[in-house]
Amino acid sequence: MSTPYPISLAGETLWLLPEKAVYWPAQQALLVADVHFGKAAAYRSLGQPVPRGTTTHNIAVLDALVEALPCRQLIFLGDFLHGPGSHASATLDALALWRARHADLSMTLIRGNHDKRAGDPPASLDIRVVPEPMLLGPFSLQHEPDPHPRLHVLAGHVHPVYRLHGRGRQSLRLACFRIGEKVSLLPAFGAFTGGYQVERGDDSRIFVIGDNEIWPLTL
Repeated sequence: MSTPYPISLAGETLWLLPEKAVYWPAQQALLVADVHFGKAAAYRSLGQPVPRGTTTHNIAVLDALVEALPCRQLIFLGDFLHGPGSHASATLDALALWRARHADLSMTLIRGNHDKRAGDPPASLDIRVVPEPMLLGPFSLQHEPDPHPRLHVLAGHVHPVYRLHGRGRQSLRLACFRIGEKVSLLPAFGAFTGGYQVERGDDSRIFVIGDNEIWPLTL
């Protein structure tokens, strides 16, 4: 596991992880958004030439995090499966083996827009599926980044990335965390997910991910 970057948010300490996840020490909870398991398989089923091995990569990163951290719960902030084509046998078999390695770990999926289309994970994976929001401590855990009337929102869905500009026309597009006053965005965890460019504002902080480290942007 890479070096975490601790921040204080809503009176809690959270660790931003270069693996594109958040660890909440007080709850021993690992939060990930937008894994999109089976996305590549779904594209290949439509005849699209896309990379193989993304499910294997995503599982390997999750394995490393769960083994490195004192983790008693894993919470997915939506979009666990990408679509109906994600139910390919190879994808589900790999997920079954992964789940068996962590049989004692509590797992919860907050249903996202892709989950509604793909359907819930197989019951054999023993993943509790709930609608958004899931309220835990001072946070409203969601897929959609809609404000909550009382709690700070931790959400996915957007797949935030930030463009760093260098000299001339050089630029670099990096996955990022966008930490706002009321709503904060996690980057997409999945290895084949794309991204939506976000900007800094007076009410937000940007933490980009590069070289397996978290880099806070300064004005």
